[in-house]
Amino acid sequence: MKFHSLLLLLPALAAAPSASAQFSIDEVDARQENVTFRDPVKSTPVDVAYFNRARYRAERAAIRKERNKLEFGGGLQGALTSYNDPWIKVSGGDNSIALMANLFLNHTYTKNLFSVETKFIAKFGYNRMKVETEVKNEDGSTSTSSNGVWFKNQDEFDLSVAPSFKMTKNWSYGAIFKFRSQFANGYISRTQQEDIERKSAFMAPGYLDISLGITYKCPKPKFPIVVNISPIALSAVFVESAQIRENKWDKKEGWQTYGLAGPDKSSKYEGGSSVQIDFDRTFGRKGIFRYRTSVFSFYGWITDIGQRNKISDYSDYMHALDEWNNTENAPISAKPNLPIHPTVRWTNTIDIKATKYLSTTLNFELYYNRAQNVDVQTKTLLSVGLAYTFKNK
Repeated sequence: MKFHSLLLLLPALAAAPSASAQFSIDEVDARQENVTFRDPVKSTPVDVAYFNRARYRAERAAIRKERNKLEFGGGLQGALTSYNDPWIKVSGGDNSIALMANLFLNHTYTKNLFSVETKFIAKFGYNRMKVETEVKNEDGSTSTSSNGVWFKNQDEFDLSVAPSFKMTKNWSYGAIFKFRSQFANGYISRTQQEDIERKSAFMAPGYLDISLGITYKCPKPKFPIVVNISPIALSAVFVESAQIRENKWDKKEGWQTYGLAGPDKSSKYEGGSSVQIDFDRTFGRKGIFRYRTSVFSFYGWITDIGQRNKISDYSDYMHALDEWNNTENAPISAKPNLPIHPTVRWTNTIDIKATKYLSTTLNFELYYNRAQNVDVQTKTLLSVGLAYTFKNK
C-alpha cells in the first residue's frame, strides 16, 4: 500500500512548478579571537662557545702564578793563594784553596684562606791548606811531613715548612716545622781527621723544631716583619752515629756535648714554648741591598718541670759532674743536670749586588744552647763571588 502511494506522488511532484529560495545578509559579526599555534617540534639551545686549549692553558698558568710565589737563587765563591818556595822561605805564606757555595729557595702557595710557606737554605764550603805533621818511621824516629789537607769551613742546611689558615687580614694560625743538619763529616781539627776524631755528620747532630701557634704579618711594605708565638712547641736533637756519641773532645764525650741522656740514647725531646721573628726587606729600585734576619727561641719549661738531679748553680753543677765522671760505673740516672735554659738562634744575611751576577754577602750567626756550651757561639763569614736570584713575581 505504501508503495502504491509513492508511485502516485511522483507524477504530482514532476508537474509542480519550480521553486527557489533567497537569503539576505544584513550584518556580519566579525569578532577577533586569539589564535594559538602549537609547535610540536622541541627547541634545543645551542652553545656557540667551544673548548680552546691555548686559552685553557693560559688561564691555568695565570692561576698558578697567582697562587704561587717562588724565589730561588745561589752563589759560588772561591779564593786561590799560591807562593813559590823562595817567597815562602823569605816572607812566609801558605798555599790555599777555598771554595764555598750557597743555595736558597722560598716558595709560598696560597689558596683562599690556606697557605704553605717553604724555605730551604744550604751552605757548603771547603778549603785546602798544607799541614805539617810528624810521622813515625820504622826505626822509631820521627820526621815532618807536609801534606795538603781539605777541611770544611761551613756546612749546614735548614728546611722550614709553615702551613697556616688566615683568621684576619694580618693574623693567622698554624704550625712551623723546622729541620737542620749538615752534609759531610766534621772533625776536631785539620790534623785530626780519623774516625775516632769525628764530631759531626749527617743527622749527628740533627735538630727538629715543631711549633703550634699564631702568626702576625705586618701589612706595611717598608717593615715586613713576621712574628710567630707558639704556646706549644717541641724541640728534638738526634745523634744517629754511635761513633760520634762515644768520641771525646773538649773533655766530654759526644753524647754529653749534644745534651743526650746517655751514650745509648740517640735522641732527646723537650716540650715547651717558642717565639720566632723574621724580617726580609730589599732596598733600592734595583734591589742592590737586601737584609734578612731570623730569631728563634725555645724554652723547654714542660720538660724542665719533671727533670731530675737539677743543680742551678753552675759551679756546683761542674763539681758534681766531675765527681760523677770520676766515679767508676756511675749510673746514668745519677748524672747531674742543669735546669733547662732557653735556646736562641739568630741568623743575619746582608746581600750587596754590584751587578746582576756579582754580589757581596755577609753572614753572621749567633747560637746559644746551654746544654752544649755555657758560652755564646758566633760565626761570621764575608764572601764575594757569583750570585743569581730568580723571582716569578
